[in-house]
Amino acid sequence: MEGLIGVAVMGIVFLSLYAGMASGFGSIRNSQENLRATQILIEKFEAMRLYNWDQINTAGFVPDQFTAQFAPNNTSSPGITYTGSIRINPVGPEPYTVDLRSVTITLSWNSRGRAQSRTLTSYVARYGIQNYVY
Repeated sequence: MEGLIGVAVMGIVFLSLYAGMASGFGSIRNSQENLRATQILIEKFEAMRLYNWDQINTAGFVPDQFTAQFAPNNTSSPGITYTGSIRINPVGPEPYTVDLRSVTITLSWNSRGRAQSRTLTSYVARYGIQNYVY
């Protein structure tokens, strides 16, 4: 009887250990995916900062759709494909619509069968920081 109870306790311990490790690895993977999404959003906004006012307002100069990869060469999984969209819209009441644009970048991906998405919005002004690029 003692041996049976000991084996049962060890089984519960190993099962708990396995569940904890699996949960930890899942949490790490989720954090990596979110970090990569943040990196992609920042990368796109940094590129927007380098465009001048005419380029931002030229239709088709800034692509409306894009894709990015995360771990595409990983042998255990095929990697994740992030799909994104960029929207540039005039902002504000009449005097401001000439000199101000809202830039919204939306990123989406599937993570273990669940749809995930992140959105980041910022503003670009005609006489903003993009005029200070050397």
